[in-house]
Amino acid sequence: MASVASPVIFKEFCPLYYLLNAIPTKVQKGFRSIVVYLTALDTNGDYIAVGSSIGMLYLYCRHLNQMKKYNFEGKCESITFVKLLSCFDDLVAVGTASGRVAVFQLVSSLPGRNKQLRRFDVAGIHKSSITALAWSPNGMKLFSGDDKGKIVYSALDLDQGICNSSLVLEEPSSIVQLDYNQKVLLVSTLQRTLLFYTEEKSVQQVGTQPRK
Repeated sequence: MASVASPVIFKEFCPLYYLLNAIPTKVQKGFRSIVVYLTALDTNGDYIAVGSSIGMLYLYCRHLNQMKKYNFEGKCESITFVKLLSCFDDLVAVGTASGRVAVFQLVSSLPGRNKQLRRFDVAGIHKSSITALAWSPNGMKLFSGDDKGKIVYSALDLDQGICNSSLVLEEPSSIVQLDYNQKVLLVSTLQRTLLFYTEEKSVQQVGTQPRK
């Protein structure tokens, strides 16, 4: 007997004015007025994360209808990639145009969850724009890729407040996509797609012909 297809739900799409109105279109830097461009986006059931050209991360909580702001200390530079994760704690990873990567461990009001905002930095390995980020489902591993082909693995110990990072792969062209599951990292570059087995540290190319 054929299974009954689930009903199709139609939804209306409209601009998120409540979100956009909470982000300034310009900011004042000394005597200069600087236009704010939105440069990166990620969403899940709890948050909408928006990166900007002024180095500010705007994080909108969908349950509380509240906007919070997070930034990097020092130089204001464009955010190029953001990646959210909801596991035991809520995490957001942020990459910038100069290769800086930071992880924010968000505050939660739920019992037993994190009560203090914490930040972890991936120190000094990337030297160019971050183009991809990928989490492991438990939030203990973060992979970051840049436009020079470098892929960095960061091991996070949230309880101890430690982040250890190392270069695990270097490709000859820009990284365009990363995805991680079951000890296998899927990597797409401008030239090819491959599977990187993190335990064996071996590479298996998908297909035989390079991309044109």
